[in-house]
Amino acid sequence: MTPFSSGSPLPGTASTEAGWEHFGHDADIGLRGFGPTPAAAFEQAALALTAAIVEPERVEPLEAVDIVCRARDLEFLLVEWLNTLVYEMATRRMLFSRFGVVIDNGGLTARAWGEPVDVARHRPAAEVKGATFTALEVARDELGRWRAQCIVDV
Repeated sequence: MTPFSSGSPLPGTASTEAGWEHFGHDADIGLRGFGPTPAAAFEQAALALTAAIVEPERVEPLEAVDIVCRARDLEFLLVEWLNTLVYEMATRRMLFSRFGVVIDNGGLTARAWGEPVDVARHRPAAEVKGATFTALEVARDELGRWRAQCIVDV
């Protein structure tokens, strides 16, 4: 896994498809999620967060964790969402590989599925300290997909 890896499908595909990618930054990692709705893009950004740590396919979605976030706009909500996931991963000693997000009236309710960290099997490559406001954007791209992105501190 490289810091510039991509989830499937790749950017540039139809606007109804979802995916994720990492993008370069000097010392940290950029996360970008794509989807037909802001919620789908947030789900993919969360998968990109996991992929900054481990290969997501190594994480079994065995346990569910419910998450609620509020923020004044979609950009702040993305940072709050990713930072809440970082907190949940750290305090529960879990990794997540599946996400269900609903965004409504300035709030986010979600469920993240994952499992406890098994260092030998998961082989974590990095520790994400938190999402930042650098390169923060939640908007539609030229293909009509929603894009949710920011830099995370590793």
